[in-house]
Amino acid sequence: MSHAAAPKPATARKSSALSGTARVPGDKSISHRSFMFGGLASGETRITGLLEGEDVMRTGAAMKAMGAHIEKRGAEWVIRGTGNGALLQPDGPLDFGNAGTGSRLTMGLVGTYDMETTFIGDASLSGRPMGRVLEPLRQMGVQVLKATPGDRMPITLRGPKHA
Repeated sequence: MSHAAAPKPATARKSSALSGTARVPGDKSISHRSFMFGGLASGETRITGLLEGEDVMRTGAAMKAMGAHIEKRGAEWVIRGTGNGALLQPDGPLDFGNAGTGSRLTMGLVGTYDMETTFIGDASLSGRPMGRVLEPLRQMGVQVLKATPGDRMPITLRGPKHA
């Protein structure tokens, strides 16, 4: 007997503008998400305390490749986002080096866009299976146009036209 519920359509409704300040400790997972949320936001996002490791910088570079403007000003990172629904198809592959968290989160993000995006990584990241991310994306209608056997990088995705 299966306990899995059938997927139900979700509806997103426009909300009022969000603004304010959130203070959280420098953390790798939060830092990845800070670049992503800032890159998606309309207007300007300012981040202090970002954990500036190579993995996080790869996520920042990916967001820049998809249209976000990201720069460091002193101890602060300033991001001018694309606005929701306005990420651009990158000109080339998004290279995540060894950033598993950044690559997986970004796959979920770009999976909602009708654009082709290729993900690459170093030998270590390319050896890791991505099925736990790709399977739910496939169920959402994301096309996995290319993947190395075992759902490993390089991986090319195209989001569903109806997303």
